[in-house]
Amino acid sequence: MPVWLAPGSTIANCQSSIPLEALESRMLLMHALELSRVQLITRSENVLTAMQAQQLNALIERRVQGEPMAYILGEREFFGLSFYVTPDVLIPRPDTELLVELALRLAPKASRLLDLGTGSGAIAIAIAQQRPDLEVMAIDVSAAALAVAAKNAARHLLPGTLHLLQSDWYSAIPADPLLPFDTIVSNPPYIVKGDHHLSEGDLRFEPVDALTDHADGLSAYRSIINGTASWLSNDGWLLMEHGYDQSEAVHKLLAQADFSDIQSWPDLAGILRVTGGRK
Repeated sequence: MPVWLAPGSTIANCQSSIPLEALESRMLLMHALELSRVQLITRSENVLTAMQAQQLNALIERRVQGEPMAYILGEREFFGLSFYVTPDVLIPRPDTELLVELALRLAPKASRLLDLGTGSGAIAIAIAQQRPDLEVMAIDVSAAALAVAAKNAARHLLPGTLHLLQSDWYSAIPADPLLPFDTIVSNPPYIVKGDHHLSEGDLRFEPVDALTDHADGLSAYRSIINGTASWLSNDGWLLMEHGYDQSEAVHKLLAQADFSDIQSWPDLAGILRVTGGRK
């Protein structure tokens, strides 16, 4: 493993020696040395111990190899909250905040909301934190992902605020015809099988089953939409994030299932990112 930093190096020298962008260098130093941004300045003449140098060199190598900063640091901010993340879950992204904003706006007061494929729990937790009147359930097929979601829920929510369940879509949800969900949200796997993006950038390190359906990119939407026949209340909203070029296809699937008020909403870049409708 390359050695960029040696024991005895000052913090000031470290910041100029790390072969990364200045912001990432500062983030790694703050993480490894447990210092604030201000302390990096006020303690700039402090020197690294042998253990600190070894730890920092290992972190730098991970980043040089392309591993996302979120996994290296174990944290990512989403909707103003800091979420614990591991390679078992997708890294929360700013684009997905649109899905949260729509759910907060459209979910009826004192109603039930379901988050399908919750991963880190970012979507469900952000909604539950802003709307304590809602009864929120979040499911994922991955037990490892649910463990991450549970840790994030414990960080941001009161006990019992969020119900977590391991389930392949709707399959393990306890049946109760008197208690359908009034809103269903999802950011499902939507990248088409074999898409070159899967082998590029951060996606190389993220859980592949959370990125692609290993098919045409639409199979998850078909499963979600078909399941609303049993799990979404009349007049309830289904809101789904999708890829930059999938709004028309998702719109057609909703229309075929007789949804009304179907529309797509753009993210901050102007890309149609969420499509939904009412049952």
